[in-house]
Amino acid sequence: MITKRIIPCLDVRSGRVVKGVNFEGVRDVADPVEMARMYNAAGADELVFYDITASYEGRALFTDILARVAREIFIPLTVGGGINTLDDFDRVLKCGADKVSVNSGALRNPQLVRDAALRYGSQCVVLSADVKRVDGQFRVFAKGGREDTGRDALEWIDQCVALGAGEICLNSIDTDGVRRGFDLEMLDAVAARVNVPIIASGGAGKKEDFLELFGHKGIDAGLAAGIFHSKLLEIPDLKRYLNANGVEMRL
Repeated sequence: MITKRIIPCLDVRSGRVVKGVNFEGVRDVADPVEMARMYNAAGADELVFYDITASYEGRALFTDILARVAREIFIPLTVGGGINTLDDFDRVLKCGADKVSVNSGALRNPQLVRDAALRYGSQCVVLSADVKRVDGQFRVFAKGGREDTGRDALEWIDQCVALGAGEICLNSIDTDGVRRGFDLEMLDAVAARVNVPIIASGGAGKKEDFLELFGHKGIDAGLAAGIFHSKLLEIPDLKRYLNANGVEMRL
């Protein structure tokens, strides 16, 4: 059986890990290199590194910090933020990333997904979708959740998988940082449309939330930030709990 994955997320702004609620009220948390080292030792299955203001500020991702993070870990690293061209893919992969997460860049140019999948393989291309309910519709947002694109999220995700995205990171803006559980309705809707791995992001507050999440078909990983950063939930304890309750984990 394929094991489920627990993935901490480092949202990085100006060289520091930060955290907000519903993509707003962002506050400083810690040094990304120290946190990467900690999560590697704690048994995280992967690590996600987002330069959260790169797209909004129209600049390239901070590769110096990324390279330092990559040197500290021995687990798969997914990197996103300001990914707009194949050169951007190349740059972060050369800094030590294993997978590249694309969001606003794909919204501007969907062909980027296909071109990257052809050059690097679908397993390298992660579509990160920031999604929020608007008038009863799941809507895609761009620029770190600041801009409503008007696009239907399910159709957009479907399109990108057809273009070659090998994995989906579904970020629910509605549940981000609220800690009342993952957005299962949204996740189920996406899982019914695509047959690639889905990473659930937004809403984790306790270990039972992960158990409930992995009871839903098509969900391969749970991503969280604040509860891990603040040590409200320790990854080794979470994985032992899940394993004891029938969820296959890498211990």
